[in-house]
Amino acid sequence: MHLSRRALIAATAASTLARPALAEADTFTVMLDWFVNPDHAPLFCAQYIGAFKRAGLNVTLTAPTDPDIPPRLVAAGHADMALSYQTQLYLLVDAGLPLRRTGTLINQPLDTLMALPHSHIRTINDLKGKKIGYSVAGVDDVLVGTMLSYVGLNLSDVTMININFDIVTALISNEVDAAIGGYRNFEENELKEKGFRPIVLWPETYGVPPSDELIMMSNAKTLADPRLPKFLAAVREGTAALRKDPTGLWQKFIADQTTLNDQLNKTAWFQTVAYFQDDPAQLDVKRYEVYRDFMFKTGLIKHSAPVSSYAVQIQT
Repeated sequence: MHLSRRALIAATAASTLARPALAEADTFTVMLDWFVNPDHAPLFCAQYIGAFKRAGLNVTLTAPTDPDIPPRLVAAGHADMALSYQTQLYLLVDAGLPLRRTGTLINQPLDTLMALPHSHIRTINDLKGKKIGYSVAGVDDVLVGTMLSYVGLNLSDVTMININFDIVTALISNEVDAAIGGYRNFEENELKEKGFRPIVLWPETYGVPPSDELIMMSNAKTLADPRLPKFLAAVREGTAALRKDPTGLWQKFIADQTTLNDQLNKTAWFQTVAYFQDDPAQLDVKRYEVYRDFMFKTGLIKHSAPVSSYAVQIQT
């Protein structure tokens, strides 16, 4: 299962994106969560500044044909690392996959509940009697239900409509009054580019615990792999370089990914710089405990396992 509008890439052809010329034995394969976008900036910046090469790593960044594949490839030992989401991590581990969070790229949620001004929605209370678009049954309804309960409402007070990840179109066409799952660094900006002024409500303001948006997963059996700390240290260098020179590295990025040279991706690139975790290895244990408890209480997972069953901190 995928947990955001990024499931749009189910039909995207796989593509290998970067292969420094080092020995094949040193190859470290990273499966992206989606096709290349500014959320992946620290990885590409680490390539551009030579951090991976200095660490002796031949890092291959690969876009998947299906967003469900990367964690499963890692669990099966066919890739070294996969990008994914904290919510998905708990679901996969709860299902028995040998995965652990070993790094974090974006350490804050990006999901929103969005509406347009003509819906007359300004607060969660205004959702009563409205149509809310969702994309992931069993997850999105829990998020919306939690937000509604924060103000004394429940799911029976709204109508949930599956919009199959097409958030912007569903809002503009009035198919729904509001939609869960739009990102504050993409769909919000896309609506603004189209001349709209979206009303944006953050789930973490209404009872949903904050979570890490974009994480790195490794196979639980390979946590002692000496390449892991080297990789994470190189990503840390990439993040630092990005903060120091976002404009210069944006130019390298669009020279490398020419199809992303547009205003939407440019806005996302500079906005997302502030969202990246300085040290990708650092683990917020308390956050992972709180989010585990939330998922267990709401029935998203069946087991309330120790945090070490989901996430570890690799010493770099």
